[in-house]
Amino acid sequence: MEISVFTVDAFTNLPFKGNPAAVCPLLHEVSDDLYQKIATEMNLAETAFITKINPSDNFTTGSRFRLRWFTPTNEVNLCGHATLASAAVLFQNKKNENSVLVFETRSGDLAVTHQGERYILDFPLNPPAQEDPNDFKDIIKAAVGNHPIQDVYLCSNTKKLMVRLADSCDRSVLTSLKVDPAALQSSERSGRVKGLILTMKGSPDCQPGYDFYSRYFSPWNGIPEDPVTGSAHTVLGSYWSKKLGKKKLLAYQCSRRGGELELEVREDGRINIAGHAVFVLQGTITL
Repeated sequence: MEISVFTVDAFTNLPFKGNPAAVCPLLHEVSDDLYQKIATEMNLAETAFITKINPSDNFTTGSRFRLRWFTPTNEVNLCGHATLASAAVLFQNKKNENSVLVFETRSGDLAVTHQGERYILDFPLNPPAQEDPNDFKDIIKAAVGNHPIQDVYLCSNTKKLMVRLADSCDRSVLTSLKVDPAALQSSERSGRVKGLILTMKGSPDCQPGYDFYSRYFSPWNGIPEDPVTGSAHTVLGSYWSKKLGKKKLLAYQCSRRGGELELEVREDGRINIAGHAVFVLQGTITL
């Protein structure tokens, strides 16, 4: 059996930046065990598998597909950058004729619109709830040490904990943090947290005018640090939209690779997440 595979850098217009995802368009479903083995072999934050829903469809004319995402260790419920990368493969490589594609996923139907050089993801908004920092003091200590924090919020349905650094902190505090994934994982074993978002207020007066910055860690899912995380921004977008009193936000995830996301919080309880994508590899998995 031969399976096509692409590596696409998402949320960037430069190769080797943004977040790389492996994408496999499949002619038919394979076993969950094989999905996981391929994702482990690719060893990227996520490997996405696209399959046809209607057997008579093809990747050029079809408008609805099934999409699943696997980390090197397990399947996940939502992934932004691998959804963007999957749409890029269909639109650019498969020359899909539609302007909007819909993926059936564990998180329901997710639409992606191709607009110029951008891809716009229609994702669920995941508002977090404020928490007592003392309830999470061990994981906060493991992540930020003695740096001052301003807010602690938890999104229970995505199991993402968001810790906001105090406004007195410079961006360099966030970018220079050395977070030990093993220490993170051992500090939180209750099952309430599967991902940690660190965030801080941006520099809207300095070009290009980022409203907020973030980093994201998920050793509980086999991802020490994720370079650019669409799913985390379903939480961040909700939080910062309320704090800043605006619906359109420009975000920068300041991992080593870095990536930019354009957000629009909608009135219908969803969020548009827009970004670019760059192809860096195309090949074949032979089994």
